[in-house]
Amino acid sequence: MDNRKLISLPMMRPGQSGRVIQIRGGQGMINRLNSMGILPGKKITKVSSMLMRGPVTIQVDRVRVAIGFGMASKILVEEE
Repeated sequence: MDNRKLISLPMMRPGQSGRVIQIRGGQGMINRLNSMGILPGKKITKVSSMLMRGPVTIQVDRVRVAIGFGMASKILVEEE
């Protein structure tokens, strides 16, 4: 059994880091996230998020990216 604790990106606290484990979505969404550098195995840090299902800002490598709440909720992260 896998003991990793996986959470969706919007559930992370600002400043918290983790490693992308899985992206739940269609091939188009996976390709779009991959083109932004968000792919399984990458370390990401949540920078901020807006209230009421607003965009989530994350940092991947040295780049900050804002993605919509729906897309962010399909990214599963292992907390560090």
